[in-house]
Amino acid sequence: MKKHNRDVRDLIYVHLNQPAQYVMSCGIEFREFAAAFSEFANHLLLLKHQFDDGDFNRHTRFEYVPRERIGKLAREDIHAYGDFCWVDFAEEEGLNELNGQEIAELLYLGHLKHHLRTPFYNQLDNRFVYLAHDDGWFNKTYYRSFTDFFSMLGYVIPLKLGDLKLEKTLFGIKKRRSYPIVNKELLISLVPYMKEGICISIKDAELQRGRVEIPVWVIGDFANMDDMVEAYSQSVRKPCHAKIVFDKKTKEWKLFVI
Repeated sequence: MKKHNRDVRDLIYVHLNQPAQYVMSCGIEFREFAAAFSEFANHLLLLKHQFDDGDFNRHTRFEYVPRERIGKLAREDIHAYGDFCWVDFAEEEGLNELNGQEIAELLYLGHLKHHLRTPFYNQLDNRFVYLAHDDGWFNKTYYRSFTDFFSMLGYVIPLKLGDLKLEKTLFGIKKRRSYPIVNKELLISLVPYMKEGICISIKDAELQRGRVEIPVWVIGDFANMDDMVEAYSQSVRKPCHAKIVFDKKTKEWKLFVI
């Protein structure tokens, strides 16, 4: 585990690369990703992993996780796997239709975490390509539709906020507070910043009487997450570029660009 890894669970770093259809992120773990897609209909073809309850596909020589076992996978300590890479697929018949070139491309994806050609295959009908090292520390995820990305992020932000910012009851007992999902339109407004690379800092959120303010800093494009954390530590001393605000009275999220 990198020295910063435990800290970044309360940060969300996002760098959006629209032309190549991927998002570089830090701070979002597979368990959170999977929870955001509770209606996940596809199986997972495992390119790099240490999961010991997968099935074996003879044609590709890859193991895979049937959709009914994804919940079990999400409860694993995936961070400890090191490399964790997968592609989702609709039916096993599609795996058997992959040719040698396509299987080689999948091997390349898992090995170098980069695409040779577009990593979306008609035979698989895949929505994602998930390429992680120390899951939650370095994640590179390809999205067939960025609508899925904004839906996932809108789910994860309030999830993390509820886990971190516990509120005291009348008797001083801390309890987890639930927040509604952040709407996609609000997050889409941050796309110009996401293209540069942003840090959404749950750990620096301010709980006020009538609202919760989550600061957002533009910190740049990073593939090395140690460098990203260092850039965040410098940026946090300066005014933020935007705030994602939850209004407790209206129960709505708002965005303020500063």
